[in-house]
Amino acid sequence: MHPKPIDRRAILAGAASIGASALMHDQADAQSATTGQGAAPAATLPARGEFVVRAAHVLSMDPKVGDLPTGDVHVRDGAIVAIGANVNAAGADVIDGRGMICMPGFVETHWHHWTSLFRPVISNDDKARGYFPVTSRLGPHMMADDSYNSVQLGLAEALSAGVTTTHNWAHNVRSPAHADAELRAMSDTGIRGRFAYGSPQGAPNDQPMDLADLARVKRDWIKNDGMLTLGISSRNVGDGTNPLRGNISIEMAKKEWGAARELGLTITMHTSGASPIKLLNDTGLLGPDLQLVHPLLTTAEERAMMKEKGTRYTTSPVGESQRPASAGVIQLGELLEAGVPVSLSIDHTTNYNCDCFGCMRMAYSLHKHRLGNKIPLTSRRMVELATVDGARDLGVADRVGSLTPGKRADLILVRTTDVNMTPMGDPYDALVSLAQPSNVDTTIVDGRILYRSGRHTALDHKQIVANATKSFADIRARAKWP
Repeated sequence: MHPKPIDRRAILAGAASIGASALMHDQADAQSATTGQGAAPAATLPARGEFVVRAAHVLSMDPKVGDLPTGDVHVRDGAIVAIGANVNAAGADVIDGRGMICMPGFVETHWHHWTSLFRPVISNDDKARGYFPVTSRLGPHMMADDSYNSVQLGLAEALSAGVTTTHNWAHNVRSPAHADAELRAMSDTGIRGRFAYGSPQGAPNDQPMDLADLARVKRDWIKNDGMLTLGISSRNVGDGTNPLRGNISIEMAKKEWGAARELGLTITMHTSGASPIKLLNDTGLLGPDLQLVHPLLTTAEERAMMKEKGTRYTTSPVGESQRPASAGVIQLGELLEAGVPVSLSIDHTTNYNCDCFGCMRMAYSLHKHRLGNKIPLTSRRMVELATVDGARDLGVADRVGSLTPGKRADLILVRTTDVNMTPMGDPYDALVSLAQPSNVDTTIVDGRILYRSGRHTALDHKQIVANATKSFADIRARAKWP
């Protein structure tokens, strides 16, 4: 029997039993913010060995390799050695790929993992308990270990849903200890990803992020193995106000973005509300190292600016589709037509789950609803957006995003024999129209098998749930949340 998904039911059940005693742990939690005593011990990740996936339906996402209805993928020491029919891999362990799609793992490009703990109190139907009020209210009460436990919860779900690379949009870095906690969660989980260092919730708009600690993080955490990369998540830029997320002046943006660029780091920023693209362009801030989030209100002029400067957009179609019509529409078709690079992202998992299949399905359906075939879009193109285009967005396409000999082995196996998938016709149509996270059988990152046959191979599911439950109860008590 497979373990139950990590979801709000599991957290709610534990929170009920723990909440009454949460106040007693405040002193210990305050200490753990610097000592790390409250976080789970690091899991022992499986070794990178040698194996071959046999007889799978291989979708390489590499035009030179192509697709193989019955093909093998040979992996050694974390690298893809060969792809083809009947690959010679004597002595390698065999993974039976029959009845499965073998494809690159999903590369999602914007996810606030630090908010995963707040599922028990976020509501779709109560404005006072919506995503922004809850995260703004509870975020300032997070200790470093809470950040670790929340990020690990999100990453565990990511691996179970076939995500092999994530963009950890960390806009609640309250101290160097919080930064270390989130990075340690990423490292301990074994996932590939970018850490986007951001200002803490509630920080004054005239106070820059901790730029000295940003430099320390680059020095201490970013290696040459390509597993962790670094950028910054900027507050909104312009003259308006955004009390729930922060809104900084052009001068402050130049200070923060300039420091990031001096360190060779990338920048990401939300564009919810009036589009700031022309302002960014006119003030010299638009560039190829910038990723914008939520493409809802861009103009044709702004899209031309983005193409010229090489600026990218990520869309989170599930969350964006829940916004009112006045917030704009998901402009996937317009961006693709204009030649602006686009990728897909989860955003958060507080009132919906990690489901890259669902993201593809939502974006594809809304595109067809709005534009029909006026701007052509295919199922295969959607899978590209969720894999190799995501890798391009995060600057790791030389390593992952496609199944290419010489690249690192970030791949997943998706069962096609499950009742919602069988009998399968076109594999791209099946992935976009039919597949669910529960169909993910195996998730491999950098040659490490981290999820197989519906189970984590290194992470302790029960411990992750227990840690998340305790952290949420402690935060709730500190915040005096009703």
